[in-house]
Amino acid sequence: MGHGTSGSITNLPAMTWHWRLEDSSGAAVQPSSIGVEVPGADNQGDAESWLGENWRELLDKGVATVTLFDGDDEVYGPMGLAAP
Repeated sequence: MGHGTSGSITNLPAMTWHWRLEDSSGAAVQPSSIGVEVPGADNQGDAESWLGENWRELLDKGVATVTLFDGDDEVYGPMGLAAP
């Protein structure tokens, strides 16, 4: 009796900042297909910090561009990872 199915909806995902990885043709790349994990972030700064620490590995694994999202809303991108 009273085992957790009413009331709380805490298991629903919050709006999170995340990166969509894209190859050179602009197609989305699933992180698991290249052996990386792209964590969601609580804010834009944390998402950008993660990218700053991991962009070289992403580029080495075939990611050409990234797009930043806040939940379902596109914030900016695509942004190239390679030097111009």
